[in-house]
Order: sequence, then C-alpha cells, then structure tokens
Amino acid sequence: MSRKVKWGVLGTAGIFEGCTCPGMLQAENCELYAIAGRNMEKAEKFKEKYGFQKAYGDYEELLNDPEVEAVYVALPNTLHYDWTIKALQKKKHVLCEKPIAPSAEQAEEMFKTAEENGVNLMEAFAYQHSPYISAIKQEIDSGIIGEIKYLDSAFITSDYNLNNIRMRRETLGGCTYDLGVYNTSLTLRLMGEAPMNVKAAGSFTEQGIDNYTTVIMEYKDGSKATLSCGMILATDLDKRIDRLEIQGTKGAIKALEFQFNGEGTLSYEVTTFDGTREVKEVQVPHNYRLEVEQMGRCITDGEKPAVSAEFSVTNAKIIDEILKEIKY
Repeated sequence: MSRKVKWGVLGTAGIFEGCTCPGMLQAENCELYAIAGRNMEKAEKFKEKYGFQKAYGDYEELLNDPEVEAVYVALPNTLHYDWTIKALQKKKHVLCEKPIAPSAEQAEEMFKTAEENGVNLMEAFAYQHSPYISAIKQEIDSGIIGEIKYLDSAFITSDYNLNNIRMRRETLGGCTYDLGVYNTSLTLRLMGEAPMNVKAAGSFTEQGIDNYTTVIMEYKDGSKATLSCGMILATDLDKRIDRLEIQGTKGAIKALEFQFNGEGTLSYEVTTFDGTREVKEVQVPHNYRLEVEQMGRCITDGEKPAVSAEFSVTNAKIIDEILKEIKY
C-alpha cells in the first residue's frame, strides 16, 4: 500500500465536517496532520474532535508548515482562487472544493500555477470517483444504447435560511454554483464533449442569487442535454431530488437508486428498444474516501488526477456560459 500523505485542511466548513472528513478518516493513505480555521478556538475543537496533530488560527501558518504535503481547500467559493494559488506557490498539492473558481479564466490560471510549481491540483468532485458513474459511462461506451440523443439530469435541494453562504450573492451563492456544477460535470463526463450551444433561464431571490436554473445544451451531432438545478424544496429540511436519464438510438439508461455522492448499493436500468430490460447494481464506497485516496496516489505513485485540468476548465467554461445566459 502507498504511504500516508500528510494533509492540511483550510477551513472548518460543513462540507469538510459532513462529507470530506469521514472520507479522509476512512482513506488508507491519508494522515490528518493540520487544520486551520479563521479562529484558533474552532481549529482547536476540530483538532481534538478529528485527531489532527496541529491546529492553526491562520491559513497562512498552515501553508508555511513544511510537513504539510497536500492541502484541502474547504473555503467559501470566493476564496478558492486566492488560497489555492497561495498553497500551490508553497509547493503543496491541492484538492479544491467545487466550483474550483468563479470563472474558467481563473481556473486556467490555477492549473497553470500547479504546473509551474510541479504539484497536483484537482477539483473536488467526489462523485466522479464513484464506480456507479464509471459503470454508466461504460454502458454508454459499449454502444448498448447506441448514439446518445438526449441526456437529462436534475439536482434540486431544500432552500436554506439567509445565514447560509449559499444564499448570498457576495459569497457566490446560488444553485448554479452550488448544484449545477454537478449536473454540468456529469453531463460532460457522459457526453464526452462540451456542448456547441448553451441556453439557460433562471429565477432569482430577493438577495440576487439564482434559486432555480434550467439549461439546454446542444451538441454538434444534434443531440441534446438538459439539466435543472434548484434550492426550492422545504427550507432547511435537507430534501433533494437527484435524477439521471439517457436516451439513445438503441435504448435507454435510467438511474434508479442514485444520488450525487451516494454510497452503498446503487442501481440503474438498461432498456434496449428490441425488448430487453436489465437492472444492474453497483456497490459504491464512500465517494470522498475514493477521492482522497486517488489524490494521495497522485502524490505518492504518480497517478494522474481523475478529475483533470482539462475537464475542470471545460466545465468552468460551461458554467460561465450558463451564468452569462441567466445574467448572473
């Protein structure tokens, strides 16, 4: 087995505590070395709770620690660019939460900085490491449903009270940044290319963030993909709708038991137009564990990041187009 990589975590946000931290604790090649928060008291609490060796009340101090090999950026969207660049310039490998940057231009600069400093940068789309997504992609590539004609996905959640950073314009809140990035990246993975045209419409809250956005993507072969993302279900109840369906010229694939970042036994149905129907199950480990372990192998074994620079930049360009369409 590969050696353990010493990780430093920037931020004490919910995404770390609820999702990535459990994955890090499960990951066989991860050592929780240092945590940094905006105040020392919270960082110390996390250190004690999760077994970090060091706590810092300042992000810069963590980056100056020579023992830290890899940094997980769990900060608000507005801070991803600055702190990722700073970490890369300190020769730290970086796993940065999605969306990697507010714009494709900034994303390109971040990957360029990683290359210049000889370190890895990967956008934290944990679900992209799921064997469930890989299995569906393999079905498409096998030709069993023929050429894709239409792909539809949705990711819709509860809305949140106004204290939540997702609900504020100045912290780059809104459903496209928070949820739509999942749909666009899933569509990009399964379609295998960027769309030729993007059309979108959004509805907005009084705070100026989009709380529901719907998108049509058109491809050069005439195929279409649609997506819906929104934060409109019952407030703070953690309700959600995750949907995926793909129609081809010979058949269709429909996600049955499916959630972005879902784990356990997930299933999908393959139907062919000549009359066969098969439900297939995939055993899925904790997605965040898979992500952290893969990033670790990039550092110790020279693997290439599963979520590549090209993929993240292309996805950021699609997001740019959606935001431009909805005038966000």
